[in-house]
Amino acid sequence: MKNIRKQFLVFATLLLVFSSGHTDIRRVTDSELAPESRHIRASELITHILTTYHYKKTELDDTLSALIYKHYLENLDQNKAYFLKSDIEEFNRYQYTIDDAIIKSDLDPAFKIFKRYRQRVDERIKYALAAINSDFNFDIDESYRFDRRKDDWYASTADLDDLWHKRVKNDVLNLRLTGKEEDEIQKTLSERYNRILTSTFQLNANDVFQSFINAYTTAIEPHTAYFSPRTSENFDISMRLSLEGIGAVLRGDNDYTQVVKVITGGPADLSKELKSDDRIVGVGQDKDGKIVDVIGWRLDDVVDLIRGPKGTVIKLEVLPKGVGPEGPSKIITMTREKIRLEEQDASSSIIDVPDSDSRIGVINLPTFYIDFAAQAEGKRDYKSTSRDVRKLIKSMLEDNIDGLIIDLRGNGGGSLSEALELTGLFIDRGPVVQTKDASGRVDINYDPEPGISYPGPLAVLVDRDSASASEIFAGAIQDYHRGIIIGEPTFGKGTVQNVIDLNRFIKESDEDHGRLKTTIAQFFRVSGGSNQHKGVVPDIIFPTAEDSSDQGERAYENALPWDQVKPARYYPASAPVESFQVAKEAHEERIKNNKLFQLLMDDLILKREATDKKEISLLESKRKVEREKILAAKKVIQNAMRAEKGLPPLADDVDVDADVDISAEDNEEDEPIDVLLNETAEILNDLISPPEGKAIDTRTVNAKKPITINNNL
Repeated sequence: MKNIRKQFLVFATLLLVFSSGHTDIRRVTDSELAPESRHIRASELITHILTTYHYKKTELDDTLSALIYKHYLENLDQNKAYFLKSDIEEFNRYQYTIDDAIIKSDLDPAFKIFKRYRQRVDERIKYALAAINSDFNFDIDESYRFDRRKDDWYASTADLDDLWHKRVKNDVLNLRLTGKEEDEIQKTLSERYNRILTSTFQLNANDVFQSFINAYTTAIEPHTAYFSPRTSENFDISMRLSLEGIGAVLRGDNDYTQVVKVITGGPADLSKELKSDDRIVGVGQDKDGKIVDVIGWRLDDVVDLIRGPKGTVIKLEVLPKGVGPEGPSKIITMTREKIRLEEQDASSSIIDVPDSDSRIGVINLPTFYIDFAAQAEGKRDYKSTSRDVRKLIKSMLEDNIDGLIIDLRGNGGGSLSEALELTGLFIDRGPVVQTKDASGRVDINYDPEPGISYPGPLAVLVDRDSASASEIFAGAIQDYHRGIIIGEPTFGKGTVQNVIDLNRFIKESDEDHGRLKTTIAQFFRVSGGSNQHKGVVPDIIFPTAEDSSDQGERAYENALPWDQVKPARYYPASAPVESFQVAKEAHEERIKNNKLFQLLMDDLILKREATDKKEISLLESKRKVEREKILAAKKVIQNAMRAEKGLPPLADDVDVDADVDISAEDNEEDEPIDVLLNETAEILNDLISPPEGKAIDTRTVNAKKPITINNNL
């Protein structure tokens, strides 16, 4: 079975070090945009694999054809800012015939649509370049709709002209609000728009083929993808023990480069400034280097700028999460370093619960790791998650902890074997997870070693980014009633992928045909339900998870649905899950009076409001007021937070950081305050010392009666 850790690193590495491979700026001609023989061979093989071996049995028919068509148009013009409605009406003849074309190895529809797209990009960018010199009136109360993903296509060129006029006006206004002079604004925007044009006309037949085939693969399910030869080269980096760069997973989102995840132990993580969902709008080299505007750039070209030798300085201009296109942005400076896996080791700390004698141990686990090379060489001291956690538990027991928290926030997965081993530290023996392959066969994966390393009160802290192996562990702990799960519903990725080198099946050719990542199996909990789609739903859900319907796997329209298999035979711990209700009620009452918790929620609300915006005012006076209002609200929150910690308020002339993380602000001793972790410790303490008459035993394991029914799902 493909281990999950490798898949996560492959995904992270792909986006972190994606290299464009373009060494010149020569435009690709229309005649060069035609399917090649290797594209046809690859298409035939991919179709065979997806229709025969993929976990989700999907016929290549008219229904799938319509989805492929929709995804391909979204790949090209997600914001509906280039194509006209007449273009779409003309393309609609392909809507229910793409399946037939793929079966016949006819790739012409993809290339015809792309050539029209190039034409429309050329028209729009020429219009934008001419509009830069317009005499804009910023005293008119009008708005620019910057997010048109759910809107219809415009019917006329005049409508598109109006959209792009407002887009250019908004771009000019954004730069005016940052204090840039008129000539600098014109230069910046000219470079920005010309870059969009240049990048589009550099796309070659391989790029078109990859985009089209990925419209096919993602129409089946979101974790299936084709990687062209150029992209495939980056998979090899995942086989090394370290990555080099800033340590961030990136993706393209409309005109922005968005941060998907910050990798623990990397420069971005150590900076404490770059966060998930931030958007990178500029990149500079060295401390004194000029910031290059990268709005509208292709993802791979942006990453080319971000990559660089170890020890060199990079500057990122960032729009923080929750800040609209108007800003304010901030500059983050960091030094590129190697991101070694050992930086992601498990670590421990102890929380002394206020107004209590309880000491709660905490183990922070960024990923499920194992040194496969050392293990294969037979080294007895090879590193692994379970070995490190066992040592940490032993040390904390010597410090007389009363309870233990396993912190899996942001843990995207890792080694399946380590998920099994780690679960085994908290249960005596039994199944941990079930795996169902494409043929319908179900295998059961067991705790590999009998015995318990820690029998005491246990809490598992999760969030929307806890995925794969994290969900296997948390799901098993919940099913065994071994501990309480706290936080947000997890990501919901309960599938297994394998990467297939297509060249293995095309022996007669020396050409590189790329690779295919395809879903081959699905995980199921011992209680029979899957973590897929739903994720692990905590016993106590924090209000930070107010709306998780558009998070994680649930955000994908064609993700595999929740499913179930026959429950495995397993033995629960003696802790009655109904007693968690007592702790939940105490938690809800406590956070009403927790000033820091309420400040955290206020900050999240501000970010959600900004994120939900689809339009922005082009009235300069109104924009200034909105900007000042946002900064003032931030300052109120920060000063209230500082007062809660006994710190003086910020000076009036201090610029407010637009992305202060309330849950991790510095206190007097320059140590982070983690509001959610501290509340988790309070909840666990309630289970250790419950109200009178509400005795709760979470320490022992009962092996008298097996559970063979579906629990907690």
